[in-house]
Amino acid sequence: MSARIEVTPQTALIDVARDIVLSGFAPHAEVDVIARQNQHDGSEWESLNRFIADETGRVDLRAAAPVSGDYAASGAHAMGVVWSMRCVKEVPGVDSIEPLRTEIEARDTHGTTAQGAFIQQFLADGVTRREVREQGIVGTLFIPSTPGPYPAVIVLNGSGGGVNEPRAALYAAHGIAAFALGYFKAPGLPAAISCTPLEYFAGALDWLRQAVQPKNGFVAIAGQSRGAELALLLGATYPERVSAVIGYVPSAVLHGTLRAGAAGEAPDSIAWTLGDKALHHVWQDNRHADWSAFRNPPAPGEPIRQAPAFVSALEDAEAVARSRIEAERIAGPILLISGTDDGFWPSSRYAAMIVDDLEQRGFAHSVEHLRYEGAGHSILFPHVPTTLVARPHPVAGVRITAGGSAAANAHANEDSWPRVLRFIEAASGSASHAA
Repeated sequence: MSARIEVTPQTALIDVARDIVLSGFAPHAEVDVIARQNQHDGSEWESLNRFIADETGRVDLRAAAPVSGDYAASGAHAMGVVWSMRCVKEVPGVDSIEPLRTEIEARDTHGTTAQGAFIQQFLADGVTRREVREQGIVGTLFIPSTPGPYPAVIVLNGSGGGVNEPRAALYAAHGIAAFALGYFKAPGLPAAISCTPLEYFAGALDWLRQAVQPKNGFVAIAGQSRGAELALLLGATYPERVSAVIGYVPSAVLHGTLRAGAAGEAPDSIAWTLGDKALHHVWQDNRHADWSAFRNPPAPGEPIRQAPAFVSALEDAEAVARSRIEAERIAGPILLISGTDDGFWPSSRYAAMIVDDLEQRGFAHSVEHLRYEGAGHSILFPHVPTTLVARPHPVAGVRITAGGSAAANAHANEDSWPRVLRFIEAASGSASHAA
């Protein structure tokens, strides 16, 4: 019998784990498994792991731990060959919903080889994609293939700007109408986050409600990083419009433009406005803020780990009080997701601050904090490479580490995503926001 690689399912959504089984190798042979993925932004990824075949010449990646290689320290994992991929050609990342193809090659020390492949999709069959350029609103709307009505969610990117189509497409694949909303660094929008008016988002919320007619009037906001800061702020500012908030690696306080401001603009410039008035942020008149970790790497040639600068700003209790996001004003449940090794900012500490504030103020709705030990700032969706934690910032260009180990980041991706879907299902079943 010739050697072979079976992948089940061969084509499916990216959040579906695959069963990868090698067979036809010599009993107890050492088998090297090489996985390669060329992404649509031009980046190239590769992992190499060695396994020992069983007495029948079979290797089941769900149960077999590599004896050496890129995820050998993490034990058996069905998708370890994917999340342990190293970036062998790095280019600036661009969000895409095009399917990803992973090629797998297996070879043992006797010269026996086998090949296989699988496809990871973002866009489920029947999901419709609609570009939106209406009433000054810019984004992409994804509608599920099943009959409505559906719960709805607005998806916000962070300080890189742009439109997060992959995550919105995945929501729609699971029966949720999802609007990937741009607010800067997207066609027809400002190039920077500077002085972004909250009224823009109020208009987007109203537009989405009219366009989708959501189930039980449910419209959530889900944001990542600066987008999570914004999601919490919008929930607190427009409680009648926002049914629930999902904050990936959130902030408990408002910030300035940081690295997403206009060229030459100071990082403590204004990011958010309401009624043409600047919203106070934690860096303004802060007596303890130390920008050194924000500006300088820990050693020459290393990426910047800027989280210590954000920790220093929290030492000024008055500045924190002035800039605190009043999450208790949110009129629905809140889900927070953080990594304890976040290199961008202290998301676990921020999330704990939010939870503590809500408990002290008698928040009427549920709040849950998913705190992932050893994970960093880049908590996404399951079954993607998690090894490249330091990247150039999409706006500023400076190389920053997001923190976290590859294994911890992979676990956070895999564990949090189904919890987010269950959160929306539960929240939308009891929601009644008909604004």
